[in-house]
Amino acid sequence: MTDLVLRLETQADIAGVRAVNAAAFEADAEAVLVDALREAGKFVLSLVASLNGDVVGHILFTKILMEPGGIEAGILGLGPMAVRPGSQGQGIGSALVRRGLERCRDLGFRGVVVLGHPAFYPRFGFVPASEHGITSTYDVPDEVFMAMGLGEGELPGGLAVYPPEFAGV
Repeated sequence: MTDLVLRLETQADIAGVRAVNAAAFEADAEAVLVDALREAGKFVLSLVASLNGDVVGHILFTKILMEPGGIEAGILGLGPMAVRPGSQGQGIGSALVRRGLERCRDLGFRGVVVLGHPAFYPRFGFVPASEHGITSTYDVPDEVFMAMGLGEGELPGGLAVYPPEFAGV
């Protein structure tokens, strides 16, 4: 897979990002979410994985409001992250997560939360968010709401409040 390129999303990628999210989730809720977050200017980082010029993967990071602490707490939400079904199982999703976390660290953010598969995200350092004293506004099992620090300090505990655009997913 030497032709795989991980890069920032551009305007020319929007249709490909939409297609990847719709195909990966077998519905368009995540694709609609990405479009809404993009239109509202609420994401911090949007990366695509391109293979032979085609968008085959996508990952998005959005600022999370912490109560207490606000946006200034420096916590991002990872998601959605999607890989086109025909390209799954080749390490593209893992490469996107690793590169995304590196970029978020370089941007100076303190940590990341994710609502995701408990068999996938721990390999990158995610643990149940409750271990950091972080809870979610969503009623989900403890093992699917995870967090990880990006630096030296402790993550701020509290309630992680996702932007309202997430309510439709």
